[in-house]
Amino acid sequence: MNLITLENISKSYSDKILFENISLGINDNEKIGIIGVNGTGKSTLLKIIAQVESPDSGNIITSNKLKIEYLPQNPNYDENLTVIEQVFNCESKEMKLLFEYQKTLNKLEDFNEKLNDKLIKLQSEIDTLNLWDLESEAKSILTKLGITDFTKKVKALSGGQKKRVSLASSLVTPCNLLILDEPTNHLDNETIDFLEEYLNSRKGSLIMITHDRYFLDRVSNKIIELDKGKLYSYDGNYSVFLEKKAERLALNASMESKRQSLIKKELKWVKRGAKARTTKQKARLQRFDELINDEPIKNDDKLNISVSSTRLGNKIIEINNISKSFDDKKIIDNFSYVVSKKDRIGIIGKNGMGKSTLIKVLNKDINPDKGNVDIGETVKIGIFSQDDSHMKGDMKAIDYIKEVSDFIETSDKTKISASQMCERFLFNSTLQYTPISKLSGGERRRLHLLRTLMIAPNVLLLDEPTNDLDIETLTILEDYLDDFNGVVITVSHDRYFLDRTCNKIFSYENFGDIKVFTGNYSDYILNKKDEIIEKPKEIIKKEKPKNNKKVKFSYNEQREFDTIDSDIENLEEKIKEIDALCSINSSDFTKLQELLDKKSDLEKELEYKYERWEYLNTLKEEMN
Repeated sequence: MNLITLENISKSYSDKILFENISLGINDNEKIGIIGVNGTGKSTLLKIIAQVESPDSGNIITSNKLKIEYLPQNPNYDENLTVIEQVFNCESKEMKLLFEYQKTLNKLEDFNEKLNDKLIKLQSEIDTLNLWDLESEAKSILTKLGITDFTKKVKALSGGQKKRVSLASSLVTPCNLLILDEPTNHLDNETIDFLEEYLNSRKGSLIMITHDRYFLDRVSNKIIELDKGKLYSYDGNYSVFLEKKAERLALNASMESKRQSLIKKELKWVKRGAKARTTKQKARLQRFDELINDEPIKNDDKLNISVSSTRLGNKIIEINNISKSFDDKKIIDNFSYVVSKKDRIGIIGKNGMGKSTLIKVLNKDINPDKGNVDIGETVKIGIFSQDDSHMKGDMKAIDYIKEVSDFIETSDKTKISASQMCERFLFNSTLQYTPISKLSGGERRRLHLLRTLMIAPNVLLLDEPTNDLDIETLTILEDYLDDFNGVVITVSHDRYFLDRTCNKIFSYENFGDIKVFTGNYSDYILNKKDEIIEKPKEIIKKEKPKNNKKVKFSYNEQREFDTIDSDIENLEEKIKEIDALCSINSSDFTKLQELLDKKSDLEKELEYKYERWEYLNTLKEEMN
């Protein structure tokens, strides 16, 4: 069933055309991801679909059964409400009823008969509509999102916690079209895992903007790309999109090559000159005019990060027994680490545990309570922080960059101007002279990133670099980091980014307790699974027989002993099959990751079987 159709929609702001004559239909049970470079109008498109903003022209046709719930990037809050009241502070009939119930319930401290009668009436209406499950689900979702105090005032929450409350409200509100703008921003990895599972099991349609590529790959079944005012639709998840887009760009390149070839052929004919102006020859001249006047088929403009870095000495950063607390909350507890030249460190952990604090201590923005951070003389730190309060809204983009330098040396030792560098970061002449306050959130982040790289750092401190950056910019940033001759230390919840860029993980296991793991994020997850797999080993030790007692197989042990050899043989064969599939799918990252995960599980099972084989055979020998 079609829920909503947009026909020939156009939208502009001042001289900037976001999209022109685009059309889009959303059907029941579609899960759509919208992607595109920052500033192309993705959030505006969502607002038009949510009908909180109107297009300049075009038609919107909706189903009679359409019920929309929309979560913007920056939701509005009533600071004086409690958490649970804010969740139900919505326009739908069901949510209004639960909101009124919660408000009345919270007033019962000043008990009076009138309030009690009102509460009984509301309870009866909730019973009639069978909404108690909705209240229970809201509290369950809040808990999964890390909000457990439902009576706490909204004004007492952090910015990230407020966003989670709004997310819970959107998830629980009855609708058949859920619209989410950057839902994974400021969520930790554990919470993103929950959100993935919830959206995959949720009935109804979904359209969202997100930069999280794993999230897109696992949740979406359709990708919409907004590029230079046009929409391109791809059935499938993010992996399918990458394949289909590569095919589209290759086709565009082929078509442009053929057009250039035709122009050359026609040019030869024109140069020979037409002796008689026949109708046929006039038509050929007209075709030549059309060929040369046609707009060339362009592939996407590419962000080009090419910035030099300064030499890095042997001594980089030495972290010596540092501790840091705020009030009675311990953030870092006696942590030491010596940073080496090849380190690409990802800092992970639940929100509020102190990841950004560690970045600030390393940058010497704040001092530890105990211990010290010793920084080498050749170290030049570039910090890309979440906070953009230093960016003056009335300052033009180009002036913000020129504050660092008018010229910069690229990785190939070429000197280019600040304006040329802005062009490489997809800031054309119009955007360069646009006040920062007029840029989109993503464009401000990209400008901040450019300024960070302009100082030619050799140590990069990145605090949630993936927030508000579009996927294309992230991909280019990852490519840049591949060739970056320095150290990278990043706080991130983006699992793809951590897998792509890191070789060490600092994990906040508990408040103040930072553990170091070698490998990327997926390796860290496997390490955590290894801790769980240790349990069978402990059982084996307890079951191991003593020599001074008569021993024999239990019924289950006898059955296990009879099949253990064939079980091991089957597992080894399955691992060989997966190795073969890995070779075939070596260029498909998503499929390859699935195969490697499966192989890892099989190898753990095989290891356990080996240990059981040893135990059972030892027991058999003692029995004999």
